[in-house]
Amino acid sequence: MSAALLYGLVILSAIAHATWNALVKSAGDRMLTMVAIRTTGMMVGLMALPFVEWPAPASWKWLAVTSVVMFAYYALLVRSYGVGDMSVVYPLARGLAPVLTTIAAFIAIGEALSTGQIVAVALISLGIMILSFGAGASRSAVGFALATGLSVATYSFFAGLGVRSAGTVLGFQACLEIITGFGTLCYGVVVRRAEAMDYARRHGLIGFVAGAVSVVGFLAFLAAAASLPLGPVSAVRETSVIFGAVLGTLVLKEGFGPRRIAAAMMVTVGIVLLAIPR
Repeated sequence: MSAALLYGLVILSAIAHATWNALVKSAGDRMLTMVAIRTTGMMVGLMALPFVEWPAPASWKWLAVTSVVMFAYYALLVRSYGVGDMSVVYPLARGLAPVLTTIAAFIAIGEALSTGQIVAVALISLGIMILSFGAGASRSAVGFALATGLSVATYSFFAGLGVRSAGTVLGFQACLEIITGFGTLCYGVVVRRAEAMDYARRHGLIGFVAGAVSVVGFLAFLAAAASLPLGPVSAVRETSVIFGAVLGTLVLKEGFGPRRIAAAMMVTVGIVLLAIPR
């Protein structure tokens, strides 16, 4: 695939991510919604596993580490939405990620970026962060959002390393979906068993739809991360906050004033810069 097509997949991933996050935020029981989402991912992974290539042994350590970090991410995300508005939590959590991922890729694997790409990552991140200022930014909301952002950057980095060493995008994701899905399902069965059964009967369809969207979105991200620099890929993926703002306006009835329009323009300029060759 060309770089332009791969970045297009990342934008698809961003739209998918904003969609299922909006579903989590609007859910009555966010943790059980997350359990339903990840259980759907597990079922997709189990169905796909017989038809995909098994990831290379070199990727197993990254698969394990990524899974552990993603469990922390799920818990932090649900907690963040419990104490803060989506318009505050989502931009902070996603805006921090591309900056940290770029730094990690540079330090750990020497993934150098051109000046234009560095400026692009900075613009995208700054535009996203601007969206977080305003009403509803309590200390606890900001704290949990920043911790969530750190977990996003961490699992994005490890997943990028894992899919590159796995030799197969589909095989790596299938295993990741199975591990994380099984873990969250165990939580639902052991800790919230009675509530989980009632939730499945009343809201199972929403959880299934959100889970399917999540799987498609992360697959698009992994496909791009397999060959493109991790920093720019992470930055473009975090444009999901723009789509999240639109969903917030249309679905959650949140405002979209001049400040957010300016931030959206900064993100757009950053994406254009990423498309310019070195």
